[in-house]
Amino acid sequence: MSQLFSPYSLKDVTYKNRIVVSPMCQYSSEDGVANDWHLVHLGARAVGGAGLVIAEATAVSPEGRISPGDAGLWNDSQIEPLARINHFVAAHGAVPGIQIAHAGRKASAALPWNGGHHLEANEGGWETIAPTSEPFGAELPKAPRAMTTGDIQRVKSNFVDTAKRALAAGYRTLQLHFAHGYLAHEFWSPLVNNRTDQYGGSWENRARFLLETLEAVREVWPENLPLMARLSVTDWTEGGVTVEESIELAIAFKKRGLDLLDVSHGFAIPDISRIPWGPGFLVPIAEKIRQAAGIPVSVGWLVSEPQQAEAIVANGQADLVMLARGSLADPHWPYHAAKALGVEHPANLLPVQYSGALKRWR
Repeated sequence: MSQLFSPYSLKDVTYKNRIVVSPMCQYSSEDGVANDWHLVHLGARAVGGAGLVIAEATAVSPEGRISPGDAGLWNDSQIEPLARINHFVAAHGAVPGIQIAHAGRKASAALPWNGGHHLEANEGGWETIAPTSEPFGAELPKAPRAMTTGDIQRVKSNFVDTAKRALAAGYRTLQLHFAHGYLAHEFWSPLVNNRTDQYGGSWENRARFLLETLEAVREVWPENLPLMARLSVTDWTEGGVTVEESIELAIAFKKRGLDLLDVSHGFAIPDISRIPWGPGFLVPIAEKIRQAAGIPVSVGWLVSEPQQAEAIVANGQADLVMLARGSLADPHWPYHAAKALGVEHPANLLPVQYSGALKRWR
């Protein structure tokens, strides 16, 4: 029996298989509001047979958007369009999930197809905030305002309020975005965080914002529903976050109620030359964290072949497999993977509108 296509339960939620559509920014919202593009994009992946479909990084405040086109959940008017999408996703057998985020010093950027550069005020840009005032650099040279402790408390409250709205919108899995050089990772990474107060310096201080945010969200996110976090577990460079530090953080996350760690990496700084790109390059690290921290993990990044994904789950290297580019290229990746792995009746992954014809004319 295929392990990739075995059910997996976290708390009171069961995913019908181990395939997760990773959160992928679409930069297609207006004032943070989802539209028909998001319905088709996310709905198609649910129709395609994935067990969990996670909506893109969704800003907890207007200032936390990467771009003007980012999804948002900072006010109640943004709930209903997402609820409509979630109803469709759930109706087709996938669990609807969402990633909530604050972009920190990477905020106020142009849409990627318009260059992705920092927007000036006359282009619709806004003030950015971060743990310290150093800019990211490269195409994002704007210096952020260093956050006060009041700012920190406000942003944590933004995460809490957004989690409440996510529940009201019908999400059954919540992921905190603590990776990729955005705000939480900016606190976590010593490459960025040179604060001298209780939110910078030592491991305990750099982890404080992440742990406090997790604790605050866990208090309002129902105990019977999964809470996940995506974490950059290494910065791939001297002086940055290490896997060993991240193992300790994963242990602390678990103690505070995290149900699964989504293992990711990098992007605190513009230089990515040291990243050892290659098929499944993060998988050994995910396995190490899973064993050392005793916490379920998910992993992606250049996982694209069905046999590769099957081996990751079957060998106990990760509990869930994240698909991004593979899912963009093929919304029906789970169906095609099931066929490739010899799963019985793979067409059963698909809705009856498709499966009947595929069974008759296979």
